[in-house]
Amino acid sequence: MRILAIDTSTRVGSIALVEGPLLKAQNILDIRATHNQRLLPGIERILTDAGWSLDDLDGFAVSLGPGSFTGLRIGLSIVKGLAWATGKPLVGVPTLDGLAANVSFVPYMICPILDARKGEIYAALYRQGDEGIPERLTSYMAIKPEEMLALISETTVIIGDGLLSHGDYLRRELGNLLVLAPPHLSVIHASSVAWLGWHRLRSGKFEDVSSCTPLYVRPSEAELNLKST
Repeated sequence: MRILAIDTSTRVGSIALVEGPLLKAQNILDIRATHNQRLLPGIERILTDAGWSLDDLDGFAVSLGPGSFTGLRIGLSIVKGLAWATGKPLVGVPTLDGLAANVSFVPYMICPILDARKGEIYAALYRQGDEGIPERLTSYMAIKPEEMLALISETTVIIGDGLLSHGDYLRRELGNLLVLAPPHLSVIHASSVAWLGWHRLRSGKFEDVSSCTPLYVRPSEAELNLKST
């Protein structure tokens, strides 16, 4: 089963191709160009480099969020367009699930965190599950870092770009309970999104392309402003 996966939930965008559980190709870029500018050329390039075409694919996987509202909308709209055009199934993978999958082999609790701005982080707690797939233990949250501390009472691997803004605080407060993932694993990998997508597709789980929407976790600024008027 051949799957193309993308992640546009943060500034670091990535595209991957997998064949079954095996990685065929991956492109990860942290550059100034927007996802809108680079995503379609990147998809064309990675397919060409792998010697595949859209017709060779069996499905698509995309990170649903939480993350950048704009980035999520761009990524999902493009992948939905590809799924409509090809008639291939689409799998949505929550971004925190994909990030946790980067280190799903560890025997500790896993806590992916993404910068949610406003002094908050997106977070959830996981443990290693069947076949190494991360098993989520909590809801997807948008919380203050100090609120997250109350959830951690054992050795926990923390991973994600939330460490850039809150890492010093978490190191100081958690001490020996904190295990930091290597920086290169704190970037969301489309290959992890693809791997989780493959597991879901082979179980017959996929999205309704017309109704699939991003997982924002909290309301957008526009929604909050509308409620206040």
